[in-house]
Amino acid sequence: MSTINILPAEFPRDQEVAAALFAAYADSLNIDLSFQNFDDELSQLPGKYATEKGGTLLLARDSSSEVIGCVAIRAFSPHEKTCELKRLYIIPEARGMGAAQQLMDAAIERARQLGYRGMLLDTLASMKAARALYTRYGFKEVEKYYDNPIEGTVFMRLVLDEKV
Repeated sequence: MSTINILPAEFPRDQEVAAALFAAYADSLNIDLSFQNFDDELSQLPGKYATEKGGTLLLARDSSSEVIGCVAIRAFSPHEKTCELKRLYIIPEARGMGAAQQLMDAAIERARQLGYRGMLLDTLASMKAARALYTRYGFKEVEKYYDNPIEGTVFMRLVLDEKV
């Protein structure tokens, strides 16, 4: 297994690469993300993932410092100390190297550092590998927590104030 480093994205330096990864993620889904104002999200990065807004955007870099993946968290319900995991994506040629697990570890650790007690996410029923990964981390299926028009969306939650 090659060395993978997980570090927070630095803006504006990482703006272009983060936007490219988010766009590749969206393309891989083959669904329309306009209901999430995705174009605005891309143009305004870090936007809701900014540290000062209670979020973070993490990048995975391989041993040659090439960016191979990303994940983000954003504040979802500050009152309930809940965040949402978003945009976990690994470029196809880097899959199977352990980057997704390292990004998940780092995102969960960062969420705990930010004081979150719960982490939400949504995924598609068809994304079996992603769902298996989330289940291994202790995510459990929950009721729909926001209006998502995509058929087959699965909503999940992880309790962070317990050890995973």
